[in-house]
Amino acid sequence: MNTIINTAKFTADEKLEKFINDKVAKLDRLIDRAVKCEVFLKIDKPESENNKIAEMRLYVPGNDLFVTKQADSFEQAVADCVDALKVQIEKYKNA
Repeated sequence: MNTIINTAKFTADEKLEKFINDKVAKLDRLIDRAVKCEVFLKIDKPESENNKIAEMRLYVPGNDLFVTKQADSFEQAVADCVDALKVQIEKYKNA
């Protein structure tokens, strides 16, 4: 599965990109028909807590699965997105 990482007003370092790719790879094992996963990272009000936002769109034929999570770090937000997508994938498979 192809993973595309988009950032708003900053550049993600290699460590963060590797973390995201590793997490998305786990989704690939759950659903074999996924075409690609787009990850959007942005910062909401830099001076506040819980200001890192991750959005993930998983492209599946016939349906796109989408989730948004906000946390103190991008790693936590991405991990929360992956957990939420796992639930959506189970619902998609059982539908």
